[in-house]
Amino acid sequence: MKPFDHDELLKLDGDVPILRSVPYGIQHILAMFVANLAPIMIIAGVAGLGDAETGGMIQAAMLIAGVGTLIQLFPIGRLGSGLPIVMGISFTFVTVMTGVVATYGMGAAAGAIIVGGCIEGVLGLFAQYWRRIITPIVAAVVVTSIGFSLLSVGATSFGGGSGAADFGSLRNLALGTISLVACLAFQCMVKGKQKHLSVLFGLVVGYIVAIPMGVVDFSAFQNVKLFAAPAIMPFTPEFDLGAIISVTLIFLVSATETLGDTTALAQAGLGRNVNDRELFGSIAADGFVSALSGCFGCMPITSFSQNVGLVAMTKVVNRKAIATGAVIMILAAFCPVISAVFSSLPEPVLGGCTIMMFGNIIVTGFQMIASAGFSQRNIVIAALSLAIGIGFTQVGELFVCFPELVQSVFAQNCVAVVFLVAVVANLVLPKDMELRVAAPSREVPGAAAVIKPRADEPAKQDALADADEVGAPRSTK
Repeated sequence: MKPFDHDELLKLDGDVPILRSVPYGIQHILAMFVANLAPIMIIAGVAGLGDAETGGMIQAAMLIAGVGTLIQLFPIGRLGSGLPIVMGISFTFVTVMTGVVATYGMGAAAGAIIVGGCIEGVLGLFAQYWRRIITPIVAAVVVTSIGFSLLSVGATSFGGGSGAADFGSLRNLALGTISLVACLAFQCMVKGKQKHLSVLFGLVVGYIVAIPMGVVDFSAFQNVKLFAAPAIMPFTPEFDLGAIISVTLIFLVSATETLGDTTALAQAGLGRNVNDRELFGSIAADGFVSALSGCFGCMPITSFSQNVGLVAMTKVVNRKAIATGAVIMILAAFCPVISAVFSSLPEPVLGGCTIMMFGNIIVTGFQMIASAGFSQRNIVIAALSLAIGIGFTQVGELFVCFPELVQSVFAQNCVAVVFLVAVVANLVLPKDMELRVAAPSREVPGAAAVIKPRADEPAKQDALADADEVGAPRSTK
């Protein structure tokens, strides 16, 4: 095999032989493969799709992930960043899409994704006019709310899936627990970059255990073809205003997350700040490729934080090396056997592995809030948006006096409410908010100590709030 200088892997356009690039591309695929397909399986389960339709969506997910990654690596005009960003199906949309699919159907979901993706793409091209609205604290509370909103989704899968006749049975709970324990054991025993494979390990263990229990449905393998292309427009797009507004709001959230991932990747992998051309191109690709995904009946796409973490760990940023992984994903999209394996995956196995992923999203949100800083202003924004967003949507009757369109968008969508409240609060609250507590004139027995902020703290937090960039990466998609 042709020798090469390994330092070339640390350069965007380093000269690396194709065959020597393949292992590094596969490494990125393994880091995101399961997370790329899990949202598809969740939505397919909610929609009650058959094995053939679910398999088609999985094929489309692999195709779109590969195409989106190639566009990010090698931009087409203003579309794409030119950075080693790996794209995949976003968990951010799972909560809102489950509601849209259950209420309006897959056709309306496809139409909303196409419209919302185009809107995000256009906004990406003009991001310099609105990016200051999305400050670090806004991005942080939105990511936190996404994690909380997904917990019920993971718990439902853990119990056997929505509408399952044996939901909550001991067999389902045992399968979910075995998969979860397998993930945790892998995390504890394995060190380094292999930890990214813990979810894949849990799925494999759970799948093997499920076979003798008679839980695996092998009907997906009947008459399966060796090669087949993903179908275009498997669901006729329908354009319902309520569905479009709901999905478009989450596209704004996705744009915020992409800002953070792109910024973090440039800093961690290249040791420099991201420039405007890279940032805006990344968001534009996020949107327009998502619109393309809707044409294939698939979910929206976004940048993957686990791959940003992999770049930060290995410092491998070579575009050619990562492109080999994208090409492999595209080739896998034409192999229905892979889709059949995942569509036959029992719901409890999926739930056992994803429940931990969703918990990690919450923790990531907490870390982002801490990174944004605990100024009084940030505390108010976080507390207000999370309390109203998560609290009010648990009591949907609170929205009964609003028009049906408002109810359809916000009543069951805590992420949309948190995002709206956080943005409004960020715009209207004064920049110089500070907790001012007068020192007690005398000691009061049992009184709690009050820790006053340092004199320079408000200025530091105001600078964070006014920052142009969202510097904290999100979790997972």
